[in-house]
Amino acid sequence: MYSVKEMFYTLQGEGHNSGRPAVFCRFSGCNLWSGREQDRHKAVCRFCDTDFRGTDGQGGGTFRTPEALAAQVLHLWGGNATGGGRPLVVCTGGEPLLQLDTPLIEALQKRGFEVAIETNGTLPVPAAVDWSVVSPKAGSKIVVTRCDELKLVFPQAMAMPSDFEYIEARYYYLSPVVDPHRQAQDALYRNSATRSAVEYCLRNPRWRLNLQCHKILDIA
Repeated sequence: MYSVKEMFYTLQGEGHNSGRPAVFCRFSGCNLWSGREQDRHKAVCRFCDTDFRGTDGQGGGTFRTPEALAAQVLHLWGGNATGGGRPLVVCTGGEPLLQLDTPLIEALQKRGFEVAIETNGTLPVPAAVDWSVVSPKAGSKIVVTRCDELKLVFPQAMAMPSDFEYIEARYYYLSPVVDPHRQAQDALYRNSATRSAVEYCLRNPRWRLNLQCHKILDIA
């Protein structure tokens, strides 16, 4: 049984695959926060701005088998994309590796999908995954030591970029933190977190600035 908060066709908004069409499959649940505002003060990750509770989002629901979920992902892709290109599914959350397993990955790949994940790095990544994005959080135990993208929300107290450079990655990204309690953000570069990330990348060229283009463009 797989519990999915929401599932939809859009453009990947950040990282190496930014701008690429993809089906996003957001799994319910996370091991670093319950998703309940009353629990935020005691969560490991306190800055999350994503709703991953339940199965009531766009395209969400429960799927009893890997084949049922993979078929729905294919439906979303096939009903929207007609111009070629390898299909991409981005498995995210919450924490997708609480549910994403090898049978589901293989069911998606049988339907032609490249399978990407966005994980907090606290659970092992199945070898069958095609593209892995790890976003470590301060105070969590990271078990992943190799990935395609290391994407660190910055700045985090007690989680400097240098603390995670032991993780072998193709790309290292800094993603400016957004305060989920603010009603409006300052202009992008004036935002202090963005400015700090820019300055860190300039001093440490291994790291690249990562902006959430889907939020800038106001798309899903």
